[in-house]
Amino acid sequence: MFKSRKGWTVAVRDQKGEIQVKREPLKTRKIEKVPLLRGFFILFYTLILGIKALEYSARVAGEEEKPITPLAMGATLAFSFVLGIAIFLLLPLYMTKLLGFVFPTVSASGILFNTVDGLFRVLLFLIYVGGIGLWKEMARIFEYHGAEHKVIHAYEAGDLSTERIIKESPRHPRCGTSFLLIVMVISILVFSFIPQEWPFWAKFVSRVVLIPLIAGISYETLKGSARIEKKYPIMKFAVAPGLALQRLTTREPDEKQVEVALKALNELLAFEETR
Repeated sequence: MFKSRKGWTVAVRDQKGEIQVKREPLKTRKIEKVPLLRGFFILFYTLILGIKALEYSARVAGEEEKPITPLAMGATLAFSFVLGIAIFLLLPLYMTKLLGFVFPTVSASGILFNTVDGLFRVLLFLIYVGGIGLWKEMARIFEYHGAEHKVIHAYEAGDLSTERIIKESPRHPRCGTSFLLIVMVISILVFSFIPQEWPFWAKFVSRVVLIPLIAGISYETLKGSARIEKKYPIMKFAVAPGLALQRLTTREPDEKQVEVALKALNELLAFEETR
């Protein structure tokens, strides 16, 4: 799947071995041009497109017969949001609270409390991503993820030949995985401003309320680091943790998977020329 300002495309190999493509136009909304505010909107909208892409893939592969309804889409988004909050906000916060009973210093220091909370969040994320990576179907998705990155690297280099694509890295500095890592780091800084004397429920609610702000700061950070990296090679050290994390969310693809990714990109480029 690839997305640009004007549209998005997804390519899938069907049961007959042929590549099927879906492409749709996108409208540029004013909020996408507003720094900080656009981060959460783009994150939420990208999640919707991801669900649409997975639903289309399942139908082409013969796993689903009917397209997803708006009600089902809403239910999926709501469930994903609640589950994400429970695993990556509520659980690490509660774990940190319990640790504070064993080590009072953790509860006494706001900085230490939020640092431990953030480390628990990162640990849970690593366990989650590593765990789903053991699932055969998800491992294959990670291979397609690597194919997308290889194709983008080749496109940015101005050479979309198969030989060039195969040689490229399956990891990319502007990947969503890197974005999630930035979110976790930014959250530690933002949550440190929450008063330590607040009760548990207030700390949890404040974390939920601050999600749009954290997403906004993280998006601008990722966007800015991508520009700076091209001018200052030393920035490669800053993006290195995100690239390392992508070893969990990407795999080396085969040539057929690269072919699908290249088809999706070419369709998007053709779509851009007609808009």
